[in-house]
Amino acid sequence: MFAEVPEFEFRIIESIAPNELSTAPPVEEKKTVSAEQKRKADTSIRSYGKLNQNLAFDNFVIGKSNQLAFAAAKQVSELPGVSYNPLFIYGGVGLGKTHLAQAIGNHICLDRPHAKVCYMHAERYVADVVKAYRSNNFEEFKQYYHSLDVLLIDDIQFFSDKSKTQEEFFYVFNTMIDSQKQIIITSDKYPKELSGLESRLISRFGWGLTIGIEPPELEMRVAILLKKAEISGYSLDNAVAFLIAKHVNSNVRELEGALKRVEAYTKFHKKSISVETAKEALKDILIAKSRQITIENIQKTVADYYRIKLVELLSKKRTRNLTRPRQIAMSLSRELTTMSLPEIGSAFGGKDHSTVIHACQNIVSLRNTESTIDADYKILLQILTG
Repeated sequence: MFAEVPEFEFRIIESIAPNELSTAPPVEEKKTVSAEQKRKADTSIRSYGKLNQNLAFDNFVIGKSNQLAFAAAKQVSELPGVSYNPLFIYGGVGLGKTHLAQAIGNHICLDRPHAKVCYMHAERYVADVVKAYRSNNFEEFKQYYHSLDVLLIDDIQFFSDKSKTQEEFFYVFNTMIDSQKQIIITSDKYPKELSGLESRLISRFGWGLTIGIEPPELEMRVAILLKKAEISGYSLDNAVAFLIAKHVNSNVRELEGALKRVEAYTKFHKKSISVETAKEALKDILIAKSRQITIENIQKTVADYYRIKLVELLSKKRTRNLTRPRQIAMSLSRELTTMSLPEIGSAFGGKDHSTVIHACQNIVSLRNTESTIDADYKILLQILTG
């Protein structure tokens, strides 16, 4: 596989909506493709099939939510057409599906310079099918797609209810798989949850490996922010990263957007990036995310901050790595809520009110003697109060 193959012309013409097509396929005529046409085809097709070289494995932040997808993508990039074919990656918007898909393509291009790799959004493929029908030029369309060594289709859910596109992709899919050519597909849903796709396609998606990417957990969101700042050439304080990550928890794209907003705000106002300037820059986001502070919210925030499980925070274990966060959470609950001491104790696994009093007094004392405890307490206070 991956031998040199002829390249063909694929002319770009104005597209039409898929539903304007006739249901009857046009009569295809055999065409002779000249060397000049092949040369032009490479230029026209690769103009929209290029990979973004900034999307690589090296700058992909790995966490629990994506580590399996990352491992699978790496293996496919090392053994295209052999490991997991097709590779189907699904997950919500902005979780890194496109990054992984393009990282595979970039790695293969570096490792196998003569491989013919094409990345495209599903809508581009739909447009190509429409153009081929309009121009009655399906021979060149098929010759090009069947000649690929690696095809990366992003957001295949856009094939929904487009029968002609699905039919042509069915033939491309079979030809490439039979020839041990690699296919990578991304989608916003698990294959069987995709509506408007033919069952024969959905069945074939399961021939290889289907793997999901989940929204990043807090510590991974912090790591992503720190990595993005490093790539941009500056150091981001952990407290600032934690503040942003705590309030922007939907996807990586929004997380990056929030960081860029903080960057722009501080540059415009000629200020350094700090927790205070971050709060100013993200004021509307914080307001939208603001809610009444509850003991449950405090417990979860403290557990996330110290990277311990919530059940451990509420347990009766008295190890130092659990006792200190538990006492801080109790102290914050007393300061930020209107709950009584017995109510706070009850929320922490049925502790007595005297235990809560001791915890609060101990934290006050430690904040005066240990700068680390005082800094942690202030950061948690800022996060909880927005």
